[in-house]
Amino acid sequence: MTMGSFVPSHQPAKLALIAEAAKALGPVLALPPRAAPTDQEIVEALNLRADALTRAAKDKSGPGAEASKRLAAAMTMLAIADPVQRQRVEAVFTVPLKLDLDDMRELLKVMPITLDNLPEEITGNWRISDGRVRLEVTPSGDPDDNENIRAFARAVLAVEPTAIGGPISILESGRTVVTAFLEAGGWALVSISILLWITLRRFGDVLLTLVPLLLAGVVTLEICVLIRMPLNFANIIALPLLLGVGVAFKIYFVMAWRSGQTKLLQSSLTRAVMFSAATTATAFGSLWLSSHPGTSSMGKLLALSLACTLAAAVLFQPALMGKPRTVTDDSQ
Repeated sequence: MTMGSFVPSHQPAKLALIAEAAKALGPVLALPPRAAPTDQEIVEALNLRADALTRAAKDKSGPGAEASKRLAAAMTMLAIADPVQRQRVEAVFTVPLKLDLDDMRELLKVMPITLDNLPEEITGNWRISDGRVRLEVTPSGDPDDNENIRAFARAVLAVEPTAIGGPISILESGRTVVTAFLEAGGWALVSISILLWITLRRFGDVLLTLVPLLLAGVVTLEICVLIRMPLNFANIIALPLLLGVGVAFKIYFVMAWRSGQTKLLQSSLTRAVMFSAATTATAFGSLWLSSHPGTSSMGKLLALSLACTLAAAVLFQPALMGKPRTVTDDSQ
């Protein structure tokens, strides 16, 4: 779309049709307005039309006859109403009619449209002082298809790197968010790994803590695909939070395993972890009830990721660790 898109096509044929309409309607529209009728004349006209409608619908049935009877009854009621009521009804009917007739008079005064006589409010948006003009392009295909929008944005940027607009903004903002997410996740994972190494002092134990955490992240994304819950700019923040919240559960089990504790699933540690997860899930999951779509989707993904993290900690990690490195007696 360019500024030339505002210049109508096939103007000679259209102008000829408008000229014919102006020839027929012009004399009627040019008649001088008559004096406004008095209230008495309005009452007489209402009664006259009501009687005519009643006679026309007499001894007849069907939608037309019923409509005529309803209109006649309404006219009769308006005729016996007070003058103020009739003035309000007149304003409702006649003011829009007068505006429509004025618009019709202006529409019949058309002239050929060119780039030179386009209104300034149009040209100001499509042409700048140095002579450059604006060009607007839209994608073919499904406008709701993200991949179609991305392909369109890439094609436009290949031709004009300085182009702007909705699809390009979506593409670049999405790229920015994904890059920021990868950076945040990477730095979080590195930081957590360093802290785990400082705490556990064993590379194998660090892996025993991180592997269930990464598994919980993968399962969370798989479930998102299965339940058709797309990642967006709001809920993607839940995935880095998964690393920070989920690693705490894993440390508890690794430390208990290193001390030689057995039967972890039946231990008070598992119950404590589940109660802790329940309180955290309640806090995060309450966002799911928000009326704001972005906040609601973030709460939904947070609750899902926390459930996957808890399952990985309680079910997968004990099996991954196996027998304790050292075995303690029952008193311990």
